[in-house]
Amino acid sequence: MPNHDILDLQPAHIRELRNRYERAMADHGYDSLLIASGAAPYRYRDDQAYVFQGFGPFLHWTGLAGQEHSWLLVRPGQKPVLWLYQPVDFWHANPVMAEEPWLEVVDVRSRQQAGAPELDSPGRLAIIGDPLVLEGVPGDHNPAALVAAVEETRVHKTPYEIECLAHANRIALAGHRAAREAFLAGDSEFGISLAYQQATGQREVEAPYHSIIGLNEHAGTLHYQYYDLQPPRRPRSLLIDAGVRYRGYCSDITRTTAGPDEPRFTALVHGLEKLQLRLCEMVSPGVDYVDIHRKAHLGIAALLSASGLVFGLADEAMVEQGITRAFFPHGIGHFLGIQVHDVAGKPTPSPEDAPFLRLTRTLEAGMVVTIEPGLYFIPSLLEPLLNGPEAQYLNRALIDELKSCGGIRIEDNVVVTAAGARNLTRECE
Repeated sequence: MPNHDILDLQPAHIRELRNRYERAMADHGYDSLLIASGAAPYRYRDDQAYVFQGFGPFLHWTGLAGQEHSWLLVRPGQKPVLWLYQPVDFWHANPVMAEEPWLEVVDVRSRQQAGAPELDSPGRLAIIGDPLVLEGVPGDHNPAALVAAVEETRVHKTPYEIECLAHANRIALAGHRAAREAFLAGDSEFGISLAYQQATGQREVEAPYHSIIGLNEHAGTLHYQYYDLQPPRRPRSLLIDAGVRYRGYCSDITRTTAGPDEPRFTALVHGLEKLQLRLCEMVSPGVDYVDIHRKAHLGIAALLSASGLVFGLADEAMVEQGITRAFFPHGIGHFLGIQVHDVAGKPTPSPEDAPFLRLTRTLEAGMVVTIEPGLYFIPSLLEPLLNGPEAQYLNRALIDELKSCGGIRIEDNVVVTAAGARNLTRECE
């Protein structure tokens, strides 16, 4: 059932998008902008297509993640026109459009042709979308400066977008609770995946990304992509990174659960969660996101020292010598929105001490970010330290004891507000 509080925010969202897009078009000298939803290409020498989820700017306006071969026309001072591909077809069903307020501020038309619509007097026309579906369509294809300006319109979320993201968090958290219960009941990675899907009511192909579900040492592979059918003989840990797409908007939540007989690992999970909550509290207008990442490394250093995994070094020295990067190799997070790793996050390159950081901006009200520190036991990263001069500071016996637990990541979705932050994930727990 639709959330009517969210539906009430739709028209204002469309009006704001019209203002933002019209400014971008005026700045770059375009009279019309045609946006393609895209289409899933077919696999080579096969009659099966890849999974389709839609082009970001099209979803930004419509939220229709599964609508292929459709087009949206934006012109200053005029109602946006949406052409929905709805062929007469006995092989497949056409998506059903519910009557919602946003349809009153958009001119919606149905067409049976997959190609671009013919436009009357479009003036200087830009067309953005997957180049494969733009072939042969007149107009300027994906002009770089305009595409960058369009992506910038997604940096500051409207109230409608924030509530969609909040709802996506609520649904995903139901899945995370079911996943935790399945793990504690002794289920396999595959069984945990099924429990998550059942609780969220979302097929995996509809999810914003492939769920990461790792038991034991699999939790140490950051984007672990397989599901074992059988549970391990001794379930020591579960790391699940999984979200939900709601009206095009993505949640991205990670939780780690220790097995019932893992007191040391349980203590590490609790310690990382305390650090993660402190980092979430740093989210505020005017804060450099890179500073949150660097504060995370100091927090990881303190946790390594307190747990006895590393000894004999000050926290700052642990960071300077790269020891914390072996335990926490990724960035602290990223923008979140229509895409899980939403666009326009890196106007400047990542700093040398944070090469995988996906967001390098100063935070402003309306931005939505993830905060996701981790602490992992990854052999390929730890072995150089254990075999080098840093080995004198590492507790090899404790590392060996915990490495079969894989690792820990805890991730929340946080809105930057005028006064500080709103944690969309924690408010739903």
